[in-house]
Amino acid sequence: MSPIKVLIADDQTILRSSLASLFDVEDDFEVVGEASNGKEVLEVARCSKPDVVLMDIRMPEVDGLTATQYICEDPALEKTKVLILTMFDSDEYIYKALCSGASGFLLKDSTPKQLLYAIRQVFEGQSLLSPKLVKKLIKHYLATPTVRVRYDEQLTNREVEVLTLVGRGLTNREIASHLVISLSTVKSHISNLRMKLEARDRVQLVITAYEYNLVTVA
Repeated sequence: MSPIKVLIADDQTILRSSLASLFDVEDDFEVVGEASNGKEVLEVARCSKPDVVLMDIRMPEVDGLTATQYICEDPALEKTKVLILTMFDSDEYIYKALCSGASGFLLKDSTPKQLLYAIRQVFEGQSLLSPKLVKKLIKHYLATPTVRVRYDEQLTNREVEVLTLVGRGLTNREIASHLVISLSTVKSHISNLRMKLEARDRVQLVITAYEYNLVTVA
């Protein structure tokens, strides 16, 4: 299996070097580039086509949130995922990061093991958010005026079931076990949901599940 290609975007040279050293000893990781600001990360990403961009928020020239949006909207980087790595966990940052297309949000006080796990999860198409951060995001999102679309006008009953379980935070394997269907069938439903709902990734499916009131904030 090919290694996960990672691009490290952070304005601190020491942190970039430390992260690169961490990935270098892992057989399933390959650092394909580094960037010290949001403008540079776009240029490096277009050249290196990383699987995952590890993105800081506060960077010079172009901030990480804006760079995330540019990456996620660029057809040439369609397969590139963004994992936000920051020391700030404000509601506004979480909301903007995920609505910009980021697939996960991780704090810099996380352990190396947690970081490696997070990148692997994002690479495999899973969302990476703690329940606490999900609640913050959903409360912020539902308080924002938006056009609502009835899910029963475009989704099958099975797709609604899958979307509900995605919203509850279940993995594909857990969904397959819960619904007694194959893993490949779950992946097919997820793909159909993303297409019908125009969702870039699993995080946006979680948002939609809450928007449709299939899952509620406790």
